Amino acid sequence: MTSQPSRRAVLALGAAIVVTPVVTTAANAAGHPVRTVTSLTAAFTAAARRHGVPRDLLVALAYTLTRVDDHAGQPSQPGGYGVMHLVSNPSTDTLGTAAALTGHSVDVLKTDVTANVDGAAALLRSLADDAGLTAADRRRVDAWYAPVARYSGYADPSVARLEADTVYQTLERGLALRAGGETFTVAARAVAPEYGDFAAVPTLDQRFSLMSDDYGPARWVAANSGNYRVANRPNDYAIDRVVIHTVQGSYAGCISWFQNPSANVSAHYVVRSSDGEITQMVRHKDVAWHVGNTNNRSIGIEHEGWVNDPAWYTEAMYRSSAALTRHVCDRYGIPRDRAHVIAHSEAPGATHTDPGPNWDWNRYMGYVNGGGTPSFSVVVDNGGAFTASANWVTASAPGQYGSNHRHAQPVLSSDAAWFSANIPAAGTYLVEVWYPQDPANNSRTPYLVATPTGNQTVYVDQRSNGGRWVSIGTFALAAGDHPVVGVSRWTSTAGSIEADAVRISR
Repeated sequence: MTSQPSRRAVLALGAAIVVTPVVTTAANAAGHPVRTVTSLTAAFTAAARRHGVPRDLLVALAYTLTRVDDHAGQPSQPGGYGVMHLVSNPSTDTLGTAAALTGHSVDVLKTDVTANVDGAAALLRSLADDAGLTAADRRRVDAWYAPVARYSGYADPSVARLEADTVYQTLERGLALRAGGETFTVAARAVAPEYGDFAAVPTLDQRFSLMSDDYGPARWVAANSGNYRVANRPNDYAIDRVVIHTVQGSYAGCISWFQNPSANVSAHYVVRSSDGEITQMVRHKDVAWHVGNTNNRSIGIEHEGWVNDPAWYTEAMYRSSAALTRHVCDRYGIPRDRAHVIAHSEAPGATHTDPGPNWDWNRYMGYVNGGGTPSFSVVVDNGGAFTASANWVTASAPGQYGSNHRHAQPVLSSDAAWFSANIPAAGTYLVEVWYPQDPANNSRTPYLVATPTGNQTVYVDQRSNGGRWVSIGTFALAAGDHPVVGVSRWTSTAGSIEADAVRISR
């Protein structure tokens, strides 16, 4: 039996793109056999213990990447496999690295969920060793930020940060997910990620502060120039179709794939599941490569998620995407009907099935056509139905909602400003926030949403996307007149915290 390579040696091979597994044994890197487990819950616990990786970190990463679903062994768009999305494509081979670290074959890592989780834990431990984490460090979730950011092998460090930030948001919010007949839980906690060398890496919002010229609410991040064709539409080709796609993967993963020169695919837009955030990657005038013979005449919109899992198709995603489609249709005179707003699967010669049977076309087209008007909507400014201590100072700034707003400085104690509303009936509501953006604002402003099971926390970077409604998600709300949305000062991140206005709709 060939001896195992060191973790650092394997990681170096992975960084060089080509990884050749040197062992095919049933032993892991430490020489202990990987026992068969009867549940994925047990697999997380066993892999965490075996490799010294926090169990909750593994679960939060799996949730971010796949919603803890192995999709019956089918790969994602960039070639990611299993609940831990181990990737094999021409420029990234975390799958091969995991094989070399564990002795599991590549085929086993692709199809066996226990091995897949074990391989991911081994990969994370390699990255932790490379980052110099000690045994004491490894017991602290906050110390794992850089290994998590490097886990997927994204070439763009800002996209790597996007994925790591999402994992840590899951850790902060907590998780109770029912998947595959099992329940996966992660207790909510306060986190203070130790960014390591990623502290100097700008987030996508900081790096790409330029917003889209084609659609104001979208961020602009260019796809690799080899993944689309420069054109001069609609002068050379009329635009008369909008094509709806599902990524078969994550938001960050899709952005990274369209930046990858080996992808040979792209779409004009990518929409995030959790809050409907939109990133544009190809200009309208240019031809994205997303739907074969229909490319020249269409605008392509990718949606984070998988066709077999309806949980990815959120209210925030439907509304945000529909507003974009309505804008495109109105701009180019495209009829807002199902003959012109089509599924990828409906394009001539299409071999794909997305967005699949879980996509609610009636709901979506209702929003596209201005229907689906919320049955309830209320805006609460920082006046009447607003309560805050004297620490929240009244101020005025460009981009605020109304004539003023409140702001305060962060402090590690409870001093939230609350917006109250009279919720007509218990149910799920969309919550949006408005604030004036400023470079001196807080990058992790905590918003609290009062749900029947307790407050849920969502962190917002108030340095960007201000002066408009920003979705923070959909939440179960209790009926009655009560505080619904709070803005907390409890954060260790520096910068002014703005409490301006909220909108609640259903």
